Formats: sequence, structure tokens, C-alpha cells
Amino acid sequence: MSARDEILARIGRAVAGAEDVQIPRGYRTTQRVDDLVGLFAERVDDYRAIVHVIPEGDVPGRIDELAGDRRMIVPDGFDRAGGWTDLGTADGVVTGCAVAIAETGTIVLDHGPGQGTRAQTLIPDYHLCVVRAGQIVAGVPEAVARLDPSRPLTWISGPSATSDIELNRVEGVHGPRTLEVIIST
Repeated sequence: MSARDEILARIGRAVAGAEDVQIPRGYRTTQRVDDLVGLFAERVDDYRAIVHVIPEGDVPGRIDELAGDRRMIVPDGFDRAGGWTDLGTADGVVTGCAVAIAETGTIVLDHGPGQGTRAQTLIPDYHLCVVRAGQIVAGVPEAVARLDPSRPLTWISGPSATSDIELNRVEGVHGPRTLEVIIST
């Protein structure tokens, strides 16, 4: 008998004859947030991302301004004329998103049109993400309800960062060192 089988057998013996308990599953699936854009912007800023809240008509010009001289990847399906470069020479990527979560300041990519591949969004050092106000939901349950679980999902809560055992923060280890977010209103 393997150690796993032995442990499961012990658990089975321990609960044998125990009363069947019904666990209530009345989880909160929605919440009310008066200012989704404001809360999302605040939380994204808390993660050390750079946030711009601008009118939708100003987005193309702001993308050009923020991209500057960077060699940017523009994924297929992004509302823009073609890509600027490929992954091998990229300084950054500009994407949309599938959904954004106000409560946690999280952006979720399902890598659909305009969101690029995982490699395109994780390898460059700079990620510029455009979030439309209508894509922002209050909490995680609402975001999950909008997502297709069969798609690859990347959940982004700020620039890539990790801390070592002495809590020294290092950015850019597992993805872009700089996350810049345009919230289009």
C-alpha cells in the first residue's frame, strides 16, 4: 500500500459513521460598488502600475505617446493598424483584456483577439493594457462568470514581482517589469 493510499484509508476510517453535514453554499456572487472605474484605478495603482483614466476618443493618441520609441507588439485583433514588431525584438506589448476586477485591481487576459499570446504578454519588459470601463466588474465571482474556463487565462495584478526570503522585492522576474494601464471611459 502506498503512503497516499494509507493516508486516505485512515481518513476513511476516521469519518466512517459520521453524520452527513450539509454545507450552505450561499456564496456572494455580486457586490455593489458605486465607482468601479475609480476603485479599479486605485487598486491597480496600489500594485505599482501606472494608471491613466481617459476618454475613449483619446486612447489611440495616448497609446502612441506612451509607446514612444519602444518596439511594440500589437496582437492580431487589437483595434489598431497592424503590429509594430515581433516577439524577438520587442520592448513591449499593447493589449486589451477580457475582464478587469475592481476589488482586486486584477486584469484578466483570455488571449482572445487583441490580447496576444502568453509569450507576447509575459516576455517583453513593458505591458500597456487598455481596459474599457464596461469590462470592469466589482469582484472575482463576476469576473469568473464572464470568462470561458476552456481558454488560457492570465491574471495580472500589477507588474511582475517577487520577494526573496529577506523580502527584497525584485521586479520583472516572471513577466513585464512595467505595467501601464489605460482605462477608457
